Amino acid sequence: MPPRLQLAPAPDAAAPPAPPGARERPASAFAIDVPATVLERARRGERAAFEQVYRLFERPVFTLALRIAGDRESAADVLQDTMMKAFRRIGDFRNDGAPFWGWLRQIAVNESLMRLRGQRHEGFAIALDDAPALEDLAPPPPAAADAAQLQRALAVLPAATRSVLWLYHAEGYTHEEIAALMQRTPSFSKSQLARGSRRLRELLTDPTEAVHG
Repeated sequence: MPPRLQLAPAPDAAAPPAPPGARERPASAFAIDVPATVLERARRGERAAFEQVYRLFERPVFTLALRIAGDRESAADVLQDTMMKAFRRIGDFRNDGAPFWGWLRQIAVNESLMRLRGQRHEGFAIALDDAPALEDLAPPPPAAADAAQLQRALAVLPAATRSVLWLYHAEGYTHEEIAALMQRTPSFSKSQLARGSRRLRELLTDPTEAVHG
């Protein structure tokens, strides 16, 4: 299992430890507890409750959309579409043990990938050759913690590759989950992760590559 790059700041609350033998998932920036009273008020259509939810999740939704879509204008559109859809469908959320943030994150991911599918073009993913993709076991460079430098490096990567990296490293999705979201195969996700991780490491180690592409 390749080590996960720290691509997003961890939320204030520490994530519970994974069960023995289970894959350790990174803590998502979406992992914000919303009081049940706020959600209930939002279901009743209270504007103040909607605004409170918006303020809580504006940054993680925008960041995820920016990392996947690659530009701030698209990210802003995804943020608005995500929040509007969430507010229209908030009555569908059932507090049955699954967190609200996970439900909202799924909407944000779907909206981001839907935008990518509408913009698919040549260079959508790193080309695959016949050689097997080897796991990248090197530790992440310090530049991975620099948000501006990270964004410049990610922007150089093809859209699908960038999406796989972010969903896997920052949000903790499995290859099977990524494959389902992107309408691809788990092998595609694994290959893009391996090759994309190596390319991202090169870009972060030598920032001039990100500037010149």
